[in-house]
Amino acid sequence: MPAKPKRMTEVRGQVRASADRVFAELADGWAYVGWVVGASHIRDVDAAWPEVGSKIHHKVGVWPADIADFTESLACEPGRRLLLRARGWPLGEALVEILLEPVEPSVTEVTIREAPSAGPGLWLDNPLLRLLLRLRNRETLRRLTDRAEHRAFPLSA
Repeated sequence: MPAKPKRMTEVRGQVRASADRVFAELADGWAYVGWVVGASHIRDVDAAWPEVGSKIHHKVGVWPADIADFTESLACEPGRRLLLRARGWPLGEALVEILLEPVEPSVTEVTIREAPSAGPGLWLDNPLLRLLLRLRNRETLRRLTDRAEHRAFPLSA
């Protein structure tokens, strides 16, 4: 597992849903493009997702300049925590940690932390990059919130 970066950009907010409901959204690898800003297409999801070592195979960016790569689960505590290595080479890699803290039975504090961990993003880590990560992850959190609060789950076949 890559070393945790010294400085992670963090956003947090409350979701009107249980931690289990929010985690169910995180555990649906095929839904990744519905809430992760920048993800454009899911190519495949390992059957074991989000267990440690499993991957979501995706594309990021906009066609025809999209990049095929994957996101790997590095740590998984259902209902509490997910640590991911998000790859988008040649742009690099990032560590993304999502923490879920129940506030009430139907309210969860969600924290998203992210930092470049390899490649150009690591070398370019600066206040502007951290601002862009914060803005992107605020929108990511908004999308995750909308899905957790409003999407019927589990979906019926």
